[in-house]
Amino acid sequence: MKPINVGLIGIGTVGGGTWTVLNRNAEEITRRAGRPIRITAVADRNVETAKQITGGTARVTDDAFSLVNDPEIDIIVELIGGYGVAKDVVMQSIANGKHVVTANKALLAVHGTEIFTAAQQKGVMVAFEAAVAGGIPIIKALREGLTANRIEWAAGIINGTTNFILSEMRDKGLSFDEVLKEAQRLGYAEADPTFDIEGVDAAHKATLIASIAYGIPVQFDKAYIEGITKLEASDIKYAEQLGYRIKLLGIAKRREKGIELRVHPTLIPAKRLIANVEGAMNAVVVKGDAVGTTLYYGKGAGAEPTASAVIADLVDVTRLATADAAHRVPHLAFQPDAMSENLPILPMSEIETGYYLRLRVEDKPGVLADVTRILADQAISIDAMLQREPAEGEGETDIIILTHVCKESAADAAIARIEGLAAQKGKVKRIRLEELQ
Repeated sequence: MKPINVGLIGIGTVGGGTWTVLNRNAEEITRRAGRPIRITAVADRNVETAKQITGGTARVTDDAFSLVNDPEIDIIVELIGGYGVAKDVVMQSIANGKHVVTANKALLAVHGTEIFTAAQQKGVMVAFEAAVAGGIPIIKALREGLTANRIEWAAGIINGTTNFILSEMRDKGLSFDEVLKEAQRLGYAEADPTFDIEGVDAAHKATLIASIAYGIPVQFDKAYIEGITKLEASDIKYAEQLGYRIKLLGIAKRREKGIELRVHPTLIPAKRLIANVEGAMNAVVVKGDAVGTTLYYGKGAGAEPTASAVIADLVDVTRLATADAAHRVPHLAFQPDAMSENLPILPMSEIETGYYLRLRVEDKPGVLADVTRILADQAISIDAMLQREPAEGEGETDIIILTHVCKESAADAAIARIEGLAAQKGKVKRIRLEELQ
């Protein structure tokens, strides 16, 4: 059969991995796709590097739109990232009737509704398995494998940089700043790591997971985002003593009144499999009403793991390119006319979870009684408590409280009152807690 011609825009880490794997496994991929898939043209700002990688077997240019407007190219693979040129490339490709494969979670989380609507109207596919959790096929699992299920919740370690930092802080007892410098030295963290450590990257991915799980438009602007920069080594140590580990989780949860969509550091029981995901690895746990709890684990970044997902999308598009557009798997799992426009993302005041509270208080009688009374007034029950013995001559101590599930608004009110106590020193440290049962 006639080969599928691919235009690759961006031949950096992931683009280079895609070129390598597609050529190395060409025979196997052709057998699975039913026809050859070949990259016939590459666009990259660094033309010389692109020529070295491709070895003269593909047309190389620095003009991305020469590929987008080339009638001989069937699929555009966009791997340049960002919201600017990447959006223009994707929208023009769709307008030209080309299918698109992308790893650009930021673009889809912010502009996905516009992009998917344009693709639907034009009858082309936008595939994005590589946009969430690298080589882990979580998008396919949610869109297809779990399609019989009502998804109750999904929770994921979906940023390898932050997971590496938290793993090192726990293992070595080091501060956040010390481990961040080490992560940058080893190449796990960018020179400017803001998107990773502030939770933005994980929120982009969680937004896509929520849309596919619940059939809602992508709404990144409504996600709650909290990074790991304020975590202290002492909190990781206290959590460990109580049988928990702290991970940065992206969480999407169905509730009666809407959807919780949040990214923040989270205490997880140490006995859960996901709590034991270390280093730069990723994992996503999904709870469906029929299947129960399922776990997806693997490399969330890197040249060949991410290329694995890009090429899987190329194979899917190749298989379905000639199919009636109405009978393809919908971009966000639900048929476009069956999306839940009126299922809201809940404000944080409405979310329900447990809490880890660390109080720094004067070591004197009656303080604990005052704290427990405040919690009781907000109908917050205590699950566990840890009180550190003050050092000799030290007049202050840490009290750690784990609460049962309550509303965030109740926790906010209780924390405000505790911080008003004369014996309380400074702010209460609050970290959310999920049992993930």
